[in-house]
Amino acid sequence: MKARSARWLRRFGSPPDIEGRRILVTGAARGIGAALARQLHAHGARVALLGIEQDLLAQVAADCGDAPWRYCDVGDPSQVERVITALVSELGGLDAVVANAGIARQLPLIGGDPAILEETLTVNVLGVYYTLRAAGPHIAHAGGYALLVSSLAAAIHLPLAGAYSASKAAVDALGNTLRIELRHTGARVGIAYFAELDTEMTGRGFGTEAAHAILGRDTVSNVAPLGPAIDGLERALARRSRRVVSPYWVGPLLWFRGIGQWAVDTTLRSGVASGVEIARTEVAPYTTDQPARPRRLRRPA
Repeated sequence: MKARSARWLRRFGSPPDIEGRRILVTGAARGIGAALARQLHAHGARVALLGIEQDLLAQVAADCGDAPWRYCDVGDPSQVERVITALVSELGGLDAVVANAGIARQLPLIGGDPAILEETLTVNVLGVYYTLRAAGPHIAHAGGYALLVSSLAAAIHLPLAGAYSASKAAVDALGNTLRIELRHTGARVGIAYFAELDTEMTGRGFGTEAAHAILGRDTVSNVAPLGPAIDGLERALARRSRRVVSPYWVGPLLWFRGIGQWAVDTTLRSGVASGVEIARTEVAPYTTDQPARPRRLRRPA
C-alpha cells in the first residue's frame, strides 16, 4: 500500500523540487523559452539561455537573476558547440537541456520557395541535433535529462505546414532515438507535443491571408493558454518525464493520429485550392527572423 501511494504521489502529486537544477534553454528570447526560463528561475533552478534576439534575451536573463546567456544561431554547429561549452562552464555543469528553438513559415509544396524548407530544417532539425550533440556529454549521467520541443504537427499534418510538420516529426524521431542511446548512462529524454499555444509563433504562423482562406478562422483549434504548457514542461524537467502534452486532448490525439489526420483531410477541403494559390505569391515572415547563413542544400539545375 505504501509503495502504491508513493507511485501515485510521484505521478499526480506536487512535482519534485527543481531548486538548484542547472538547465540550459534554447530559443529563450520569447514565447515558450522565455516563459519557461522565468518560471524555472522563480522556482529555484539555475538557468542558462541562448537565442538570436539579443535585446529580448538580455531582458529574460535579467529577469532570471542575471542568468548567463549568449547569442547563438542554432543552425551553426561550431557556434552551438562553443556557446554551450561556455554556458555549461558558467553553470558549473548541466542537469538538463531544453531544445526549444524553432521557426515556422507557410510553404506550398508545389510552387513554393525551397529555401523555406531548407531554413526550417536547418533551425528545427539540425539546430536540435547540434544542441543535443553539444549538450549531450554534459547530461549523460544519472539525473541528466534532455527535453525536446516537438509539436502536435509531428503527427497531424496541415496544408501549407509541410515544412514545419516534417521538421517536428524529425525532432520526434531524434528524441526517441536519443532516449535509447542514452539509457545506459542513466540520463532520460522527453518530448513535448503542443497544439496552438498563445505565443507570437501561433499568431504569425496562422496570421496570413492564405491560412485564413483555408481555415476560415485564425487557427485550427482554439488557442490554448501558455501557462499549462509551461507547468507541464517544469513537471517534466523535475520528473524527467518521457512525454509532455498541452492542452490535455493532445495526448489521446497522438494515440489516434490516423483518425485525426482523416478529420483534417475531410474538414479542410473547400479553401485549400485558393489558399495554396495565395501562398505562392504571399510574402509571409518566419515566426522568428533568421540570420543570413549559407545554403546547405543543392539547388536543382
